[in-house]
Amino acid sequence: MSHPSPSLPAVPPASPGGSAPAATAVTWHDAARRSAFDAWLAPLVGPHQLLPHTLRPASADASFRRYLRIDSASGVSRIVMDAPPDKENCRPFVQVQALLAAAGLHVPQILAWDEAGGFMLLSDLGHQTLIELLDPARPQDAYAWYQQATDALLDWQKASQPGVLPVYDEALLRRELALFPDWYLGKHRGVTLDATQQATLQSAFDAIVAHNLAAPSVYVHRDFMTRNLMAPKPAAGRHAHSPATPADGPLGVLDFQDAVYGPITYDIASLLRDAFISWEEEFVIDITVRYWEKARKAGLLGANSASGWGNDFGEFYRSVEWMGLQRHLKVAGIFARLTLRDGKPKYLADTPRFMAYIGATANRYRQLGPLLKMLDEIEGTQPVVGFAYGRM
Repeated sequence: MSHPSPSLPAVPPASPGGSAPAATAVTWHDAARRSAFDAWLAPLVGPHQLLPHTLRPASADASFRRYLRIDSASGVSRIVMDAPPDKENCRPFVQVQALLAAAGLHVPQILAWDEAGGFMLLSDLGHQTLIELLDPARPQDAYAWYQQATDALLDWQKASQPGVLPVYDEALLRRELALFPDWYLGKHRGVTLDATQQATLQSAFDAIVAHNLAAPSVYVHRDFMTRNLMAPKPAAGRHAHSPATPADGPLGVLDFQDAVYGPITYDIASLLRDAFISWEEEFVIDITVRYWEKARKAGLLGANSASGWGNDFGEFYRSVEWMGLQRHLKVAGIFARLTLRDGKPKYLADTPRFMAYIGATANRYRQLGPLLKMLDEIEGTQPVVGFAYGRM
């Protein structure tokens, strides 16, 4: 799982005549890497009408991968992926891009790829992420966007086949959960768990894994959230600064290289319990139930399975919560690791949102009471009260 930062301020594209605004300098920490990039780009300049002097940062990323934007003489910008091959493997990106495109989702086209060098030229889906159009105080304005996002998610899930992507199995779930005690509690909070606390955490992890493995399996994007969804460009003829609307076209989907085959609950939990924006539960339930209805009709939930999710939204919603809990524990650990190991402290600023998600879910289920008490003691917080469905 990776966590791209929001796009940097947009630089206007070059005019068809070839003039371009001053571009933000691209920093290269390795002269050999810069030379390899120049050698790769040179033969692409003519066929794609690229303007090398317009090269500039497009977005940052939590991984070693980064994205650059470059203009063309035709006025169409492109994206360059710089993924050092000793640190990043682009094959999953290429594989999942093809799967998403085949499922009808709007994803970047791969225009050129140097696998050995770790460079890729991609189509540019735009400058504006969906999160930039959303305001938690105005859920009515976000409703249509989330309907469009869940429809795209369903198209992706309906294309699922076993044996194509890595399996989101028990071993992977547990490796991800281990990030929480290792990085968040141990290295960030400086907590050494005693035997009782270790047993409490292990019991909670066992329950989380069991709940999540009970879910039907589909393709899982693994970071399906509003920072990874690109708003369409406003329709021709609209004012240049008019905000995009769902009617302008499909949402673009990014950051999909970590996709797996696993619990259907993961991506809907990721979308509505976002790393960087939070909604009132009434809105979350509204969007989730509409997604559930469509997933049920598409045969994705196994109406006749032991889970009963195809007939009982309450059971499905509770399962989404248990999946979200796994994700939040994992991401809290990842954000601590990004700060302490990788020198990227901005991610840890969003950790309180995750701890609030964790506390709210743990408060709702009696089985998680010991975990909630332990975390309240470590965080120095008061127990959370007042959530739908009461305590289960």
